[in-house]
Amino acid sequence: MTINTSTGNESPDRIMLSKVPQVTIFFWIIKVLCTTVGETFADFLNFNLGFGLTFTTIIMGIAFFIVLNLQFRATKYVPGIYWLTVVLISVFGTLVTDNLTDSMGVPLELSTVVFSVLLGLTFLLWYLSEKTLSIHSIYTKKREAYYWLTILFTFALGTAVGDLYSEQLGLGYLNTGIIVVIIIACVFLAWKFLKLDGVLAFWVAYILTRPLGASLGDYLSQPKVNGGLDLGATVTSVIFLIAILAIIIFLAVTKIDTTAKSETKEINQTNGSKKNVLTQTFAVLCIFLVLGIGGYVWCSNNIASQTDSSQTTLSGQLTDFIKIENDMLKDVNSNNFTSAKKSADNLEHQWDTAEPKLRNMDGTTWTKIDGTIDSVLAAVRSSNPDASKCKSALNNSLSVINEANKQ
Repeated sequence: MTINTSTGNESPDRIMLSKVPQVTIFFWIIKVLCTTVGETFADFLNFNLGFGLTFTTIIMGIAFFIVLNLQFRATKYVPGIYWLTVVLISVFGTLVTDNLTDSMGVPLELSTVVFSVLLGLTFLLWYLSEKTLSIHSIYTKKREAYYWLTILFTFALGTAVGDLYSEQLGLGYLNTGIIVVIIIACVFLAWKFLKLDGVLAFWVAYILTRPLGASLGDYLSQPKVNGGLDLGATVTSVIFLIAILAIIIFLAVTKIDTTAKSETKEINQTNGSKKNVLTQTFAVLCIFLVLGIGGYVWCSNNIASQTDSSQTTLSGQLTDFIKIENDMLKDVNSNNFTSAKKSADNLEHQWDTAEPKLRNMDGTTWTKIDGTIDSVLAAVRSSNPDASKCKSALNNSLSVINEANKQ
């Protein structure tokens, strides 16, 4: 999708000095690739290397701010620095939401509302200060700060919304990805044929590419028992990093995303056009609110219909997970980590499948158990598993699950 997001207020010279690329088809391809590799690389550090969620967040946060500093110091758009910043901010934004959900127990509904408000306020302050939200006007430090803050919130919001519908509401990553593709296609058609404002269309599509990229990454990397292609986080990350590098080299050589379009003209935006954009923005927000809330209610009711209304605790619902973890503990005790890792895949699949139902029964206890299961998966799936750490994680998880199962 090639969207001209210029407001028309910038001169060609200033567009050429913009700190961000032109919005071409390559922009969207590499954006999705960056989002996908961000998802899989975070999983690689968290699970395969056994860093854990908190340590992974710290590492990626430091890396992101170092590269962001390089981006701010650059005097023009540099493909390598810009897209490395996008990759790292995609990882960091995702991890911010994951920490709120997994480590602090913040409901995804609350995260979605909070990040929506923060994103809306950022857009409002950006527009009131600069009178434009066009990414082709990023040629001052102030606008660049607004730009990257916006990008951070789009990734955090996209993560919250994507996880809410794909995991908590049970749509699954593939179905969520298909729905997102349909919505992005509708946005493109509205821009192409219904004169939807280019800046508005760009930001809507930008937010939606995050759950799209995450769905693609999970579909490729997850085991077949989870409905994926079982390429693994490592292979998927390597494939997409190579693809990103190839496109960046191509863009750096051809410079097709740095050359200002010759047809760009300086046109002052009239009050009438501003009112039209405001009307379109309000209409788009209403559509997403209706679809989002309607979809949430429908999925929630569907989950409720499958849940025994008299069951208010997880008592008696966790027996299968106790058995899986006990089997894993036996494998670890006998140093059979190959079998333990297969059981870890089964544990993750069964837990994710049961999430909508179990979380609806007792969200607080579910979140506590989910954290212990994440620790088990990280320990067992480590590239070089430590038996003592695996036993500790499994015993801790079994203790929590057994207690919940007996209540």
